[in-house]
Amino acid sequence: MLFFLQTLSRLPLWALYGIADVLFIVAFYLFRWRRDIAEGNLRRAFPEKSSEEINAIARQNYRNMGMVLAEGIWGARATAADMRSRIIIENPEALDPYIARGQSPLLMAAHFCNWEWMIFTAGLYLSAPVVGVYKPQHVQGADIFLKRMRTHLGGTLIPHKDFAREVVRRRKQVFIYALIADQTPLKSEKKHWSFFLNQDTAFFVGSDRLARIIKAPVFFISAKRLRRGHYALRFEQIGDPPYDAHQESAIIENYVRCLERDIRNSPENWLWVHKKWKYKKPPDGNESCKTKQG
Repeated sequence: MLFFLQTLSRLPLWALYGIADVLFIVAFYLFRWRRDIAEGNLRRAFPEKSSEEINAIARQNYRNMGMVLAEGIWGARATAADMRSRIIIENPEALDPYIARGQSPLLMAAHFCNWEWMIFTAGLYLSAPVVGVYKPQHVQGADIFLKRMRTHLGGTLIPHKDFAREVVRRRKQVFIYALIADQTPLKSEKKHWSFFLNQDTAFFVGSDRLARIIKAPVFFISAKRLRRGHYALRFEQIGDPPYDAHQESAIIENYVRCLERDIRNSPENWLWVHKKWKYKKPPDGNESCKTKQG
């Protein structure tokens, strides 16, 4: 697997896009890979849209996933100059006042646009080292390739199970911590329930708790696809210490509202094939933190 991915990464981006286009046709039309999940998610999120509109969003979504795959593989060998020409951060200075005061910002992203490029290029623009959270892959070759891809421009990674402990351990040093926050917590885990995309939805609460422990300012990464292979990012502040102990999960709710806005603006750019709604909110709400509906 590692040799195969390394070989692919030597191809020019236009060739990888060609491969991605073929994979799109195979996955969407021939094998209908996860189309029932994607289209079901879309219908629940946008009940006002027609079947033709849902199909069009799903079709472009699969095409976009192919592009992200191609870009991720190509990005494993991309230079800093390559990435600067393709990623724009509109307001990198938003983090500077906190970094100057010795505070470590927390960036919260989602599986939106090209989430791989969001994280591993951020350090090219920012004034402190970027540390990303990652989930180790079961296939060793893929895991090695992904770690190299995400760190070859200077970032570092922490496995998700060690993240909280490592952040607390490093609290006297200044880093920029970045994580993808739209995954679904296990049913047995503490969670925040919010009304998101027309349905009750569970979100992790760890980032909110961590921000309070280390007194971190929190920023949402809002992303736009300008054209194929080119993106613009903007930092939007969703948490500013000191935090009110009575506003439990306020940071998570702010994140949810920003994410929902971006998805509604361009739904084809979110990852609809993942099983975000794996279980229902319990009637008594005992599993959840307090929920605010927006």
